[in-house]
Amino acid sequence: MKNLLILSCILGLIFTSCKTDKNTDQNDSTENYPKEKLTLEGAWELVSFYNYVDNEVSDTIYRSDKLKQIKMYTKSKVMWSKSLPSDSLEWFGFGSYEYSDSTLYEALDYGSKTMNQILMDQTEFQFLLYLDKTRFTQIEIDADGNKIYGENYIRIE
Repeated sequence: MKNLLILSCILGLIFTSCKTDKNTDQNDSTENYPKEKLTLEGAWELVSFYNYVDNEVSDTIYRSDKLKQIKMYTKSKVMWSKSLPSDSLEWFGFGSYEYSDSTLYEALDYGSKTMNQILMDQTEFQFLLYLDKTRFTQIEIDADGNKIYGENYIRIE
């Protein structure tokens, strides 16, 4: 009888410990926590370029220490500048932007003298976008949707 009582207690403990608590499951689930929204807001520094052939990266060119290119995004505005001491041309642009999970759209209002010449023909630019918390890549595509050229940035602020 004593053995039967001990066996019943052990089985009772086993069944009780195996019981799942629905409230505990819900609280432990990562599905119930809101995902952190990725944002372009902040300052970014160019670290490398991609060239594409047949929509595949054909080579990666790392930025030299002499080249500096920064992009800054606020809630709705973008400004970028590029400094290359060996180049006498100034490069910067300012405008607005919008983005989704996979597309970056920039509409530039004005820029440096050299950029303003480009803006006479084209003020709107659309890129494929790959974004995470600390990096993003913008990829230029041709009229047929083929990847041509990419710029890779890291977050600096």
